[in-house]
Amino acid sequence: MSYYHLDLARSAAQTELARRMAALRDEFGLPAGFSPEVLAEAERAAAAVAARLPERDRTGLPLVTIDPPGSTDLDQALFIEPGAEGHPEGFTVHYAVADVPAFIVPGGALDAETLRRGQTVYLPDGRVPLHPEVISEGQGSLLPRVDRGAYLWTFSLDAAGTLVGTDLERATVRSREQLTYEQAQARIDAGPVGGPPGPGPDGGAGAAGATEAERIARSLALLRRVGILRTQREAARGGASLRLPEQEITATDGGYAVLTAPPLQVEDWNAQVSLLTGMAAARIMLDGGVGILRTMPAADDDSVDRFRARTRALGRPWPREQSYGEYLRGLDIRDPQQLAIMHAATSLFRGAGYTAFDGEVPAQAEQSAIAAPYAHATAPLRRLVDRFVLVTCLALVRGEEVPAAVRGVLPALPEAMRESTLLASRTANAALELVEAASLHGLEGREFDAVVVSAPGPEQEARAREQGRLPWGEVQVEHPPVLARYEGFASAGSRVRVVLVTADMATRTVLFRVAGQEPPAEPARQAASEPVD
Repeated sequence: MSYYHLDLARSAAQTELARRMAALRDEFGLPAGFSPEVLAEAERAAAAVAARLPERDRTGLPLVTIDPPGSTDLDQALFIEPGAEGHPEGFTVHYAVADVPAFIVPGGALDAETLRRGQTVYLPDGRVPLHPEVISEGQGSLLPRVDRGAYLWTFSLDAAGTLVGTDLERATVRSREQLTYEQAQARIDAGPVGGPPGPGPDGGAGAAGATEAERIARSLALLRRVGILRTQREAARGGASLRLPEQEITATDGGYAVLTAPPLQVEDWNAQVSLLTGMAAARIMLDGGVGILRTMPAADDDSVDRFRARTRALGRPWPREQSYGEYLRGLDIRDPQQLAIMHAATSLFRGAGYTAFDGEVPAQAEQSAIAAPYAHATAPLRRLVDRFVLVTCLALVRGEEVPAAVRGVLPALPEAMRESTLLASRTANAALELVEAASLHGLEGREFDAVVVSAPGPEQEARAREQGRLPWGEVQVEHPPVLARYEGFASAGSRVRVVLVTADMATRTVLFRVAGQEPPAEPARQAASEPVD
């Protein structure tokens, strides 16, 4: 699944938006830094890890990382080659994950601090890291052209992309390149796209004498193939992914602009490798009878019915015979109405949490959107639970006892992750509201094209008339791409012109009104911060 996030452009760094963004850290009680004790322990750990990398040498794998521009906390690196043991038409996926457990002394100051933080909190103007930078951006990060310790997953896939074998080991690895998604997509688009795996001009497993650059190019081409095959396996399971556009905020003369773009294909393909890893980790822990899963119940019938009604209102009904995953994969989020549907689909992705177990396997073990058991295992630099999943899985793969220090913490992890996820979500929502207000600040009185995402029903309209006000709903503005409240009479799914009434950075509120509709003079209109009817 792709994650929605905002980035603050450098050109906006000295604006009011940047100042208010910085104030969010105080408002939500985000830590300003690490204590001297934690920093000292992290420095000692980094030095010790650098001096004692894992004995298993896998530096011959030409791994690459693929991340957003400017990333320095690099959790994963991958290399894919054609063929797998017993499946010559299949694939071998090597996936290195940062060896964060090597830095942590159970019960130490750093261990306690990461348990308090839970995860890295990302904001448009920077991040509040889970670990000190000497680890998260230094010795723990899979930076290019340096040796690093890693948990190295090796997956064997058959020709259809089905997982047929899993191995996990601690090893020393060396990433060759740090690619952005844009760079990786350009490389893949440039070729080779390849035919069947094996010897030949595309450079397969049997292509003797292939240069390292050729092996990397082939690996990226295979990422496309594996990503597509794994997406097909997801569809066959009944899984689904939310694809929402990324946005960047930049300052312009007299205001702000929101730049937006749908996710690149390589982001989805790369995410499929992460999902593959998480599902393999879940299976290892379920078979071993101990661990922690990422779980989510299926959407209830009422939520499904409401979403179906929303899709009808927005002009693209969800057919009864089609799974919701297949339906979402068919949406074009460049279209405002279909983007509004994708936003509405978040109502089907609720209730996600963590389930720890030791002995008895949980009755509800699936993550319903993935349609399979799943665990977070690929981002230990920025998410606490992954560290414990990695240690648990390695012990089980080796046939060893899961360390008592890990087993003892598992029951506390669901609540720690719930609290940190709530804090990260509240902070991200506030940042989004602030950015939306900033992007429209100074444009009050102007008209915009929009699509009505949700409209008040007859009862809400009648109540609004009785109270002498206009009813409330929600619109997806086309440019800038803002989802906001509006007042006025309009039907769901209709395209309307709306007038910007309020764009207030201080209160982080945005309000539109349907063009040509004016509120009654009395009683006074409700504040923009009141709930949608």
